[in-house]
Amino acid sequence: MTQPQTQDVQPKVTYTKGDIVLFRDVERFWLGLPRHTFVGRVERSWTHADTHKVLYDLTELSGNRARAGIDPDYMRLLPPADAMADIDTAPLSEPDTGAMTPAAVAWLRQHLGQDSSKLPDRR
Repeated sequence: MTQPQTQDVQPKVTYTKGDIVLFRDVERFWLGLPRHTFVGRVERSWTHADTHKVLYDLTELSGNRARAGIDPDYMRLLPPADAMADIDTAPLSEPDTGAMTPAAVAWLRQHLGQDSSKLPDRR
């Protein structure tokens, strides 16, 4: 009787221009060097002439640096839902805006527009 594998398998993902991803410089990672994981924006995809594998060119957001030929096996999509969770779950009934993150307060003030007087000032 064989044991089922417990290792998670990352599904194949196709990234599109503008996607925000986490990517790892695999050589730095396996060598134990620091600064091996970055946040980037997908600029384009292309197919390697020899391997026929789809690779990606990214902009590393922390330094606005171009990174070419990133293997998608070392990329993960950063979902917009995660970035916006603080706004989506903001406690709208809270009288104290200090209970909300600054991003949630900013979005609510913008969304409410001229009606922002309904939210108390942050102290």
